[in-house]
Amino acid sequence: MTEAPSVRRPAAPRARALARPVAVAAGTAAAATLIGLVDPHQPGHYPGCPFLALTGFYCPGCGGLRMVNSLVHGHVGTAFGSNPLALLALPVALYLWGRWTWLAARGERMRSALYRPAVGWAAVGLALVYWIVRNLPFAHFLAP
Repeated sequence: MTEAPSVRRPAAPRARALARPVAVAAGTAAAATLIGLVDPHQPGHYPGCPFLALTGFYCPGCGGLRMVNSLVHGHVGTAFGSNPLALLALPVALYLWGRWTWLAARGERMRSALYRPAVGWAAVGLALVYWIVRNLPFAHFLAP
């Protein structure tokens, strides 16, 4: 009598698969620690946004470093004021990282409905609309 093949990977490949999400978490924690220690609210600590320097307009990422610094220090309202789109995208990124880690621990490949092309195009469209709207005079509250 033969056994059905297992759908899970052996332990060694699982440990190797977990190395990637752990490395992403470690890199993110290191970057957040650096941004928490070196205040981007003070000029001269980080290079400025090249798009802002060239055009005078804010890009979708402008205010991202200040947002992370504010979050590290527990100032959620200030973080929202620095870059609302990035702050609202963090739970999605955290969910995807958690799902990736969970599936890697179980020996399965990453899969999610959020990986569909339509979701990616919707995210790009949202970023473009945010990029345009945050530079309009009536939307000054979206500026960092």
